Amino acid sequence: MTVHSAGTAAGERKLNGPQTTGRAYRDLSDPVFAMTVDQDVAVIVRDGTVLYADVHRPDAPGRYPVLVSVSPYPRQIQDLGAPMGFIEAGASDFFVPRGYVHVIANLRGTGGSEGTFAFFDGQEGRDAHDIVEWAAVQDWSTGEVGMLGISYFAMTQLAAAVERPPHLRAIMPLAVTPDLYDAAQHHGLASTAFITPFLTMVGVTTRAPDSLWRSKLVDAVRTVLATPALHAKFGHMNGEASITMLHNLMRLPHAEHPWDDLWRETIVAHPLRDPWWDERNRLPDLGLIDIPVYLGCDWQNVPLHLPGTFTALEALTASPEVRVAMLGDFGLTWPWESLHVEALAWFDHWLKGRDTGILDGPRIRYILPEADEWRTSDQWPPVESTLQPWTFAADGTLAPASDPDPGERSFMVLGEGVGDDRRRPSDPASSLQWTSTPLVGDLDVVGDIEVRLIARTTATDTAWIVTLFDVAPDETAVPVTAGYLRASLREVDESVSRDGAPVLPCRSAIVVPVGEEIEYRIPVVPNARRFAAGHRVRVEVRSEDQSTEATPIMGFRHATVGTSSINTVTARSHILLPVGAPHA
Repeated sequence: MTVHSAGTAAGERKLNGPQTTGRAYRDLSDPVFAMTVDQDVAVIVRDGTVLYADVHRPDAPGRYPVLVSVSPYPRQIQDLGAPMGFIEAGASDFFVPRGYVHVIANLRGTGGSEGTFAFFDGQEGRDAHDIVEWAAVQDWSTGEVGMLGISYFAMTQLAAAVERPPHLRAIMPLAVTPDLYDAAQHHGLASTAFITPFLTMVGVTTRAPDSLWRSKLVDAVRTVLATPALHAKFGHMNGEASITMLHNLMRLPHAEHPWDDLWRETIVAHPLRDPWWDERNRLPDLGLIDIPVYLGCDWQNVPLHLPGTFTALEALTASPEVRVAMLGDFGLTWPWESLHVEALAWFDHWLKGRDTGILDGPRIRYILPEADEWRTSDQWPPVESTLQPWTFAADGTLAPASDPDPGERSFMVLGEGVGDDRRRPSDPASSLQWTSTPLVGDLDVVGDIEVRLIARTTATDTAWIVTLFDVAPDETAVPVTAGYLRASLREVDESVSRDGAPVLPCRSAIVVPVGEEIEYRIPVVPNARRFAAGHRVRVEVRSEDQSTEATPIMGFRHATVGTSSINTVTARSHILLPVGAPHA
């Protein structure tokens, strides 16, 4: 019998992306099974609703541990090989030949499943629980179940785990968002460039019939995409490419209900935290999870899943084992195939009882971008990182703390519908930047980041969008991370905040007193980077990112607050950078 499997060995279909966190493992399962697929298998959950799943299993009698992947994305094309942001269940042709059953199921109202999609509500967790328990008692199952997949597939893993299904042994939610508000509303700034095309995309793909996904046309596309040279190119598709794909799908028709209804709920009806968002926030319940959890993300995923990786890490207080893998550029591309060897080591340990070495060493492993090396830590932030204030001087320079400068700088933001053609040469710029002098040695920044902005505005509300850049000697400026805050949502929960990581409840708006200085604590998404000797550190502050001169990370732009104002930033403002030991 010939076994066709994906992997890293000669003769296997080559997987894209990094496969481990820089180390070797032992006693991993070998690819010895051919694969068969049971399509459109009915799974009846507790209220009688029928959900549908495809079951990818070894083509040999016996019982095997099960990996469950659940999402609203078409289960029928998770093996398509397309560089699209909804091919995220993992490579069945990697896990099944190594002795696992891979169950890929569709949530309510998607992929032919009965019911109505409700966007990460409490019902999704109950349904995912029931899918896990269904998989555990099938005649091809050992009863040992794990869960697999990134992004929405990761979100359903946490949703299932808080329901504590008895047969769920371990999960690996990479690129997870445990609190939907954090993905849709960035501290009061609506992430419309993501939410709008996302809901449209799910609506469009759900409308497509099963006969399309199972057609000869799609089979032909699958064959073309599997061409090694073409497939290899997908290993360097970034998040901005995914957004472009989503915007293209927006031109296709979709049903108004529930997709447009959910858009209105997300963007219009619930701009602040309220009971609607509370139902879609798993963070308060993560302390109930008592199974091993492997988290991870790529540092580039600033406006979507990166924040949730760290909030989840902090909230998983009862899990007996939490591991974290933080990846560099193109660490989690589409179709998702990276870290599969790492996942095998994880699930071989927990579902098959093999001593793979996955628990050896510190629990956090991370790439330090621009240093091309793996680092380790047992805590976040790493103990060697020290918060260091870099001040926003009135002359536009950025430097480690010195005596406060009495000066200030201003910029002008024009509200929606005003138009930049109303600007005059004498008007303030549309944003502000502070840039350091060239670094005399390498500067490692790893950990939580915060901006303390002391500012005033001529409007009753405005937005603060802060971006940290790495500027090369040739003036190429790479955005590293960013922070967001609507000025009227500036209230900070001091009871749980710490320097570098303020918590903003965003449950009530407070009118901004016009012309008065206010100190804003703006959380910047945690990150890691080596700023090389000769490079410069830059911070930009603006109040909108819709204009062409803005450089939003991954192309994620926000709806404007709508006000026009002159915003003034005092030189007592600064950014807290988590700086490691100096390098020569």
